[in-house]
Amino acid sequence: MRNLWIFINRYNAFFFLIIFLITGIVLTVRNNAYQRSVTINSTNHLVGNAYEKLNVFKNYMNLGHVNDSLAYENAQLYSQLLKMRNIDSAKNVTVTDTLTEQQYTYLAARVIKNSITLRNNIITINKGIVDGIRPGMAVISPQKGVVGFVRDVSEHLATIQSLLHKDTKISVNIKKNNVLGSLVWGEKNFDHQKAYIKDIPNHFKINLKDTVVTSGFGSFPPGIPVGRISNTGVATGDNFLTIGIDLFNDFSTLSYVYVIKDKFAEEQKSLESKLPND
Repeated sequence: MRNLWIFINRYNAFFFLIIFLITGIVLTVRNNAYQRSVTINSTNHLVGNAYEKLNVFKNYMNLGHVNDSLAYENAQLYSQLLKMRNIDSAKNVTVTDTLTEQQYTYLAARVIKNSITLRNNIITINKGIVDGIRPGMAVISPQKGVVGFVRDVSEHLATIQSLLHKDTKISVNIKKNNVLGSLVWGEKNFDHQKAYIKDIPNHFKINLKDTVVTSGFGSFPPGIPVGRISNTGVATGDNFLTIGIDLFNDFSTLSYVYVIKDKFAEEQKSLESKLPND
């Protein structure tokens, strides 16, 4: 207390100056219309700028929630689009036909962990059993291209075996002529934007820039874009070609994915399990 009193006593002239200055400003603004108007306008301008910057900051902090909402809405739109594609406009009668029921629905999920530099890359997403995620479900990118398959699932999380994994194989075809092949990665290089299609019969004509899509055999719906052919392969004594493609999907920028629910997956799996293994 004694030190505070000494400090005030030492700088009393400065404190009096501040008090008189503030008092003078208050009296001037209160008793003069012009100065009052200028002060109010300047204050409003400063407060307005402060609120604007605060709103920008709040909007930035809210981007994660906005992105989650947009991904969810896009997934709903994709599902509706698939449903519309199954409607046969040539039919004029209303019938209950299970074949025209929507087979696929999309569930948006956020990527919380990803790798692209390993031999076997795994992706983690923020959806799990409570959201209806099950092992084996196909996963695609909201932009373009396949991502992989759901591998393991916990209550609220799931891991995806990325396309960038030595054990991942996806049935695809060349859109122009429906030639079937198996999409694989990492056999000749580990570029996250390139892959290969194996088992292409060498008597088919393959052109650079031909589009590759999913075949519909397996968990993926047919016609999902995968990439474009960048190397047509070389025909040797073998009956099949291995061709290179540039992937549409850039795994290094993957933030959201769509997990595809196949309505008939369990039924198909149960039915096919009754077939003989030979």
